[in-house]
Amino acid sequence: MTRRIGIYPGTFDPITLGHADIIRRGSKLVDHLIIGVTTNPSKNPMFSTEERFAMVEREVKDMGLTNVEVVGFNALLVKFAQKQGANVIIRGLRAVADFEYEYQMAGMNQQLDDDIETVFLMADVSLQPIASKLVKEIAMYGGDITPFVSPDVRVEVNARVEETGRKGDY
Repeated sequence: MTRRIGIYPGTFDPITLGHADIIRRGSKLVDHLIIGVTTNPSKNPMFSTEERFAMVEREVKDMGLTNVEVVGFNALLVKFAQKQGANVIIRGLRAVADFEYEYQMAGMNQQLDDDIETVFLMADVSLQPIASKLVKEIAMYGGDITPFVSPDVRVEVNARVEETGRKGDY
């Protein structure tokens, strides 16, 4: 029987409870799940790749998942998946807008390697509105991000906001 190796790629800037939900659930679908922490300068990251990697690694360790590892990458996703021996790409969906983009990406990835399947997981209903971008924005304007991230991530985000300065009148 072929071993199922999955990739869950993302920038994780920062990792949210929504990401953690997809990691937990995705780890049940494959024998081995690789969380691919990637760079994406267009997203204007709050944390460096190394900081995000460490954050994700700590969160995964705290979840106690033994079949999950964290790997950094800066390459075409399909090439990264091939290098890791993966046959599944796991993507989380929050809304219809996510689906449109992810559907297009899955089609392109299939054209590049039709041996790698993309599996979409709907975010838990209670976590659907959570997006890293919004978490950062809430924190930058002095809002409480407790419902969206783990306590450790909240501390890191708030510390970074203090370093870089808050925005607006709060």
